[in-house]
Formats: sequence, structure tokens, C-alpha cells
Amino acid sequence: MDRVLIVIGFILFWALMIALIFWGWRGRQKRQEERIGALPAVPDDLGATHIEPTTGLYVGSTIAPSWQDRIAVGDIGHRATGELSRYEKGILLDRNGETPIWIPAESIRAIRTERGLAGKVMTKDGLLVIRWELPTGTEIDTGFRADDKQIYPVWTASSTGETKEETA
Repeated sequence: MDRVLIVIGFILFWALMIALIFWGWRGRQKRQEERIGALPAVPDDLGATHIEPTTGLYVGSTIAPSWQDRIAVGDIGHRATGELSRYEKGILLDRNGETPIWIPAESIRAIRTERGLAGKVMTKDGLLVIRWELPTGTEIDTGFRADDKQIYPVWTASSTGETKEETA
């Protein structure tokens, strides 16, 4: 009988911990809703392609400058595989099974490499991080781990205004 009570107690404790995790995530969503607002919609005309699509993993987005303050609003907090590409009018992060993220060119503040973002830590310069400003005025960092890390210099050079030909 004692073992049955211990097992039942453990199951109740486990269920309580899971409920607290969900409660915390919902609280984070409510706190962030006003700061994040609606994300920019993908325009019909993206303009000329500046950097061809790169496959990889969308790691997540955080409120800048904190690399751990993960955004929980909508599906922007969901990790997903996808393709990252740069166009004349901005950057498109087309995520598999999730809403695409459009970063307008005028919103981009910096493109750099980092060791970690949104609770995911890699080796040095393992992530491509794009800092950009939302329509609400909040700056966020969006992280992408490319399958081919050799593309990172092309992306970081594109934030300084160099052309594709200059970085080749």
C-alpha cells in the first residue's frame, strides 16, 4: 500500500510540475503580447533575390538584447526547420509547418553570428542572428542555424551593405 501511495504522489507531483510549466508559458505570452504585436505580413512582391535560400533550423526569437528572453507570443516561439533567404525588400524565414516570418529591409538593425540564442547553445559562431525592429518598436533577435555554416559570412556582409559579388 505504501508503494502505491508513493507512485500516486509522484504522478500528482509530475502533473503539477507540467501544469506550472504551461501556466508560466501562458503568463509569458500575456506579458509579451503588447510588446510584440502583429508580425509583418509577407508581401506579394519580394523584389530581387540577394541571397539564395539556405536550409536549416529556426531556433527562436528573443527580446533584444537578452539572448534568453524567448518570445512566446503566437508561433514565433516554435522551433522549426525551414529556409532563410534575402530579397531586395527584406528577409524571408519560411518555416516548415509554421507561419513564415518576414523581416522588412528597413527593420533590420544587424546580422551577426552568436554562440547561443533562446536557450540553444552551440559552438562559437554557430548561429546566425538577425536583430530587427517590430512594428511596435520592440527590437528582437531571430536565430537560425544553417545546415551549411559557410554561408554565414555572406549573410553578415549583407548587413554592412556589401553586395553578393563582393563577398564571393
